[in-house]
Amino acid sequence: MAEAGHGREGVISALEMQRECGKLREKFRARGWPDFHIGVGLNSGTVRVGDMGSQVRKAYTAMGDAVNLSSRLEGRTKTYGVGILVGEATRELVKDVVVFKELDLIKVKGKDTAVRVFEPLGLENEVDKKTQDELKLWHQTLRAYRGQQWDQVEVNLINLQRMNPGCELYKLYGERVAEFRRKPPAADWAGVTAFEEK
Repeated sequence: MAEAGHGREGVISALEMQRECGKLREKFRARGWPDFHIGVGLNSGTVRVGDMGSQVRKAYTAMGDAVNLSSRLEGRTKTYGVGILVGEATRELVKDVVVFKELDLIKVKGKDTAVRVFEPLGLENEVDKKTQDELKLWHQTLRAYRGQQWDQVEVNLINLQRMNPGCELYKLYGERVAEFRRKPPAADWAGVTAFEEK
């Protein structure tokens, strides 16, 4: 059974990992070394943990749907240009402590049900007003996107890109809207992005 403490510690640890990686990137740049990024996928749920395998080969590991989803989320961090992707179950455990940005509603390989995915922005007391304003406009944009209000989405994305020019997410959604204008989604489209690859 998932516990709030586990989710909180996981998200805080992931945020700290990203901060430390930022410091390391600066040191790498100063030495002329290649840039690097890490992706973290977090999810909560019931899993089996312990020594598993056979007499020949045994390993301490975790298995279950929650583990598989966290692995898929880690792989999708590149798609959204973020360092951390959090599943809905973990977000629910810590939503009163951490500020989250909903990124998408996705269906990953091996799962029949779509899940909302989030980027943690920081603890409640760490997120400044500029980021909160951007977050508010982004969530309005996401609602317009799911409602297929492409004109409104494009206007909002222009404003969001002015607020945060380096955000890969806004570029990604701009490309999606352009594609949906060329080839509109099916009538029963619910805003779900399906990924066939891991």
